[in-house]
Amino acid sequence: MAMELSILTLNIWGIPYVSKDRETRVKAIGDVLASGNYDIVSLQEVWSDSDYQYLKQRVENVLPFCHYFYSGVVGSGLAVLSRYPIVAAFFHAWSVNGYIHRIQHGDWFGGKGVGMAKISVNDQLVHVYVAHLHAEYNRQCDDYMAHRVIQAHDTAQFIESTRGQSVLQVLAGDLNTEPGDLAYRVLVTSSKLKDSYDRKSIGSGVGTNECHTNSYTDPMAAKQLPNGKRIDYILYRIGDHYEGRLLEHRLPLPERVPGQTFSYSDHEAVYAKLILKKSSSTSTIQNLIACNSGKVREEDSCSRESREETDREAVLSLRESVAICNESLKQLESHRRSYTLMAIGVIIALIYMLELQAPYGLKIAFLVLKFLLCAVIIFFVVMATIWNVMEKHGILAGKLSMEIALKGYSLDGTTVGGYGLKGEK
Repeated sequence: MAMELSILTLNIWGIPYVSKDRETRVKAIGDVLASGNYDIVSLQEVWSDSDYQYLKQRVENVLPFCHYFYSGVVGSGLAVLSRYPIVAAFFHAWSVNGYIHRIQHGDWFGGKGVGMAKISVNDQLVHVYVAHLHAEYNRQCDDYMAHRVIQAHDTAQFIESTRGQSVLQVLAGDLNTEPGDLAYRVLVTSSKLKDSYDRKSIGSGVGTNECHTNSYTDPMAAKQLPNGKRIDYILYRIGDHYEGRLLEHRLPLPERVPGQTFSYSDHEAVYAKLILKKSSSTSTIQNLIACNSGKVREEDSCSRESREETDREAVLSLRESVAICNESLKQLESHRRSYTLMAIGVIIALIYMLELQAPYGLKIAFLVLKFLLCAVIIFFVVMATIWNVMEKHGILAGKLSMEIALKGYSLDGTTVGGYGLKGEK
């Protein structure tokens, strides 16, 4: 029997005290999810436990199986809601995830990673992954490029390693990377996931964030890029001995919450409907015959040329990622020296102040200033030592994993059509 799955992903933008109209929007999102139109829902930025509990209760009649991936200081923000039983769940934290001292960005406090839920659909295992990669706060000067690339590769390796006997793997979430970006290429080529985006049905330039139709989009951003950025995805991979296809892909939510002047979130929801069934022995034999005889259809999975092209892209993406990691390691060494020199400078200033007598009437202010200087010294020392080492180890972990993957391509000539580690024949 064929298996049909309707999947929805949405970054709900649920930051307490920061996100506008949060309570009203969460209730409206709950109404949408309770409609019964979805089998599996992936949510991101569910930063309030009360919001999660509300949504869980609101959808219990149609999506009775729910799981929140707790992590970090404020939680990962990731949740999965399912019509079918969740038989296992696991959270894999990333080795790098922003900076603790950049509080305005806050990614570090979420303890981000990739969550996996094993869902039993008609006695068949479907692996659903939910992730929210580090945000790109400045495209022109992206301080988090290395972090996001490592997160993408780490996620791809996790998906590949946990494939098991699943009939379908689905990654649904806000990946904070656009098609063609390095993080996107690393993730897709290394995991062999397929993008559910359908250009024929929704057009070639439709975004999911900062769209001009969204009420929360900055007018300047909407003017510069009216269609916004496509950074929310539903990616999938059908298991061995199964065949399937994408039935539908669209952005399902209206531009505004009914009866309100604002949108459901600052992101657009993404919907995909998939159908798959077990390959019949006849079709399997026919495919093998087609492969052996060279009569391979263009869309056939046994296309050697297509595999080689994908693997060449994987090699090039990994090489570029390793180079970015190397550059990040150099920057870390430079940061270590800078923090060390600044710590020495503040220590000298503090010693000089200790020898001075506080001006008349400013004794308390003078004492407070000394305490502040001590705090600054501690911060610089921590950044030059403990934090620097942690960051270095996180980057190294990602880099070494990529190098192992590259060696795997270079050792197996058939994998990349004879292209070695250096991309040479």
